[in-house]
Amino acid sequence: QTRLQSTVPEDHDNVGCACPPVLSSNRVHIVTWNVGSAVPPDDVTSLFGPHAGDGSTDMFIIGLQEMNSMINKRLKDALFHDQWSELCMDTLSRFGYVLVASQRMQGVLLLVFSKFCHLPFLRGVQTEKTRTGLGGYWGNKGGVSARMTMFGHPVCFLNCHLPAHMRNLEQRMEDFESILQQQQFDGATASGVLDHDVVFWFGDLNFRIENYDIHVVKSAIDSNKLPLLWERDQLNIAKNSESILDGFLEGPLKFPPTYKFDVGTHTYDTSSKKRKPAWTDRILWRLRCTGSPVPTHNAALQRGLTSWLGGATKVVQHSYRSHMGYTCSDHKPVSAVFSLHFPFKVDLPLVTLEYEKEWTKVSDATVRFTVRSNFQRSSWDWVAIYKVTVTSTLNHTVPSESIHTPLLFQKMLL
Repeated sequence: QTRLQSTVPEDHDNVGCACPPVLSSNRVHIVTWNVGSAVPPDDVTSLFGPHAGDGSTDMFIIGLQEMNSMINKRLKDALFHDQWSELCMDTLSRFGYVLVASQRMQGVLLLVFSKFCHLPFLRGVQTEKTRTGLGGYWGNKGGVSARMTMFGHPVCFLNCHLPAHMRNLEQRMEDFESILQQQQFDGATASGVLDHDVVFWFGDLNFRIENYDIHVVKSAIDSNKLPLLWERDQLNIAKNSESILDGFLEGPLKFPPTYKFDVGTHTYDTSSKKRKPAWTDRILWRLRCTGSPVPTHNAALQRGLTSWLGGATKVVQHSYRSHMGYTCSDHKPVSAVFSLHFPFKVDLPLVTLEYEKEWTKVSDATVRFTVRSNFQRSSWDWVAIYKVTVTSTLNHTVPSESIHTPLLFQKMLL
């Protein structure tokens, strides 16, 4: 049993916060991979970059497509975490990251991991999914998303698997528009995907290289003349003509096309179909024209502070690459690293936990929690204490006698 004591400080108080000072930017590492129903490899650490263990990355986002979704496999995954989620959690938990959001739709999976100390500032976490296969009845194609406010700014991550084949460009655009229209979130700040300050859109988007035959494409790859292929890439062409893509940005494709390979090799498709290589696996981002206003009740002061603090959120891409060493799928994984520069940060936790000393016996188990005066309390609020080795904030049972205060994503390190 744990004794809890509650106090409500003034707004400027920040009692007992164990988190380090909030940095001026947040680094986000995104991975997308069509895994082709493969069993996970033994080790995926390299997908998360050479500095995964040094704490320089604030969040890891993983989008997978074509996970094994046979009926027997789905039943097992419904009772337990699937193998891919388990592998990612086991890998990233060693470096101090916990799973804060997860959404799966048949073979499409989105995982959002964060540094432990950022959890108090990731609020309003919601997930959505949209089926577009078989006219919207089947989830082999479509999109899964997770949205949240990061330090007061709405951010959305959208993982999509769009229709395949060269001829289906128009269907890809229609499905993407349908996903954007159908995915709606609770709350007034950002109800739709494009209402967020920042949107990251990634996945197996299935855009192909037009006009050139397979020999020209392979020759350009072998001679490292990739810019020749950029001009014929369907997504690059569509960004100049499709209004739904307005504002979406992408770094230069300096890596070879990531589809289609013979499984177990680094050789492009040698089967009878001889699929033409293509950059099907992509990571893009979009900034809203005007970012989140500075939180204050004075409208004039709000406008002035937002302008003085630099206006809108900025995104800087540091890397965009493929991981050609993985051979278990006919696609190669792709990753990108970004810095998010916010004009201001809401970096005071709504709830703060304190403990006086290390607990060695039951009588020591006293926790004091402090609730900020602007926190709107609810009967659904709750306080939880997790082990230091926790890998996920999801699916934990809340005992009936718990003290109620949800977003107590600030946990105690014992």
